[in-house]
Amino acid sequence: STQSTWGHLLSVYFFSNLKMGCCYTIQQSELGIIEAWGKFSHVAEPGLNCMNPISTTLAGRVTLRVKELNIKVETKTRDNVFVTTTVTVQYRVLQTEVYKAFYELSMPEQQLQSYVFNNVRAQIPKYDLDALFCAKDEIAETLKRELEMEMNQFGYTIVQTLITDIDPDHMVKRAMNEINAATRLRVAANDKAEAEKIAIVKAAEADAESKRLSGVGLAEQRKAIILGLHESVRMFTSKSSISQTEVMELLLMNQYFDTLKEMTSQGKATTVFIPHSPDSVSALGQQMRDGLLQASQVFKKTE
Repeated sequence: STQSTWGHLLSVYFFSNLKMGCCYTIQQSELGIIEAWGKFSHVAEPGLNCMNPISTTLAGRVTLRVKELNIKVETKTRDNVFVTTTVTVQYRVLQTEVYKAFYELSMPEQQLQSYVFNNVRAQIPKYDLDALFCAKDEIAETLKRELEMEMNQFGYTIVQTLITDIDPDHMVKRAMNEINAATRLRVAANDKAEAEKIAIVKAAEADAESKRLSGVGLAEQRKAIILGLHESVRMFTSKSSISQTEVMELLLMNQYFDTLKEMTSQGKATTVFIPHSPDSVSALGQQMRDGLLQASQVFKKTE
């Protein structure tokens, strides 16, 4: 039939064109550069394309994907420390500038590497080693801005620049670690000394407060004893014919025996006995009375 004949002819024409190189395909995210008689003709879009194999050729393909270039730059800081800096540059071709990217720059990776070397070696010597680690984002931003200006004229755009590593010499790194360790040990020693100082001060304050309270307690105890003795003497003298002197001697004797009882009640206590007798209590009472009488006479004379 007529339809089958035309289909057969189209199939023969299509396959013959493929065999002769008249048809070609461009992958997604790529563009083809077509030349006619050795001169740029047009840009081929992704998909199936046809051309005249006698006058036109597929000169090349340009990818629109983002590429990544890792560059190691060795340079010196302001404080004369050599460091190896790893710079990552992400770039791609501008879709509207495919002609420039294909014809004006033959080796974009080497061109980018030259620009990176020039820029990084100009910036890092401005910083000391310690400041360099804090300034890497600033250096990367400056590098991106300058690369963008240089590469745009060749049809490329810079997606991102990153400084991924700053590696000093291993001897420098060990020295930095030792300095850091010494600083931390010094801070720890200061903290420990401060803690010990606080503990000593607090212990002294607690001891002073304890002694103050002990003195208050002792004063209250003596006050209670005096009041008790006063009340005992008053009761004895008001209800009997016993004199105050005899009452004081009786109370002192009672205190004397209470003291002996207290000393013997401590099983592990070491007690040293000096020569004594109950008569010494009377002598002690007499001495106390004499002292009180002398004090009262002196007080009267001063008045």
